[in-house]
Amino acid sequence: MFSVAYYALAIVFALAVGLSVWVLRHQRTRRRHGALQSLMDNADRLEADLKDCRDRLQRAHAVMSVSPDQPAAGEVEAQQAVDSGLRALLQQRLWIRDRGPDASQRELDEAVDALVRARQQLEPRLRALDDAQTALDTAVREHIHKEF
Repeated sequence: MFSVAYYALAIVFALAVGLSVWVLRHQRTRRRHGALQSLMDNADRLEADLKDCRDRLQRAHAVMSVSPDQPAAGEVEAQQAVDSGLRALLQQRLWIRDRGPDASQRELDEAVDALVRARQQLEPRLRALDDAQTALDTAVREHIHKEF
């Protein structure tokens, strides 16, 4: 009688340990998958933000340009900054492709955090660019209105 209860308890314990191991592995796999997905999503968002910034800068510089075939003041530097951001993003995407599947969870989390920080740093600049574009549009409308 004692041995049957002992074996039943051992089986229950083994099942509990097995279930715990399975749950931990499953959670780890889900966390890893979530980090990779977040990494790719944040890279996509940052790329869209950088391309949007480049388009806005080009529109603003086109309005301010005295001569269409010569860049406006600051246009080259702004374009270089956006291009630099896109190159850094490409390096990040290559890291995701080459190292992402084998990276540790800590490395994945750090990469996600880096992309989130980059987007957070770009956000105030995009708002400032919106404000500058609005002011420029207003100034152009007022100038056109004064001429007519």
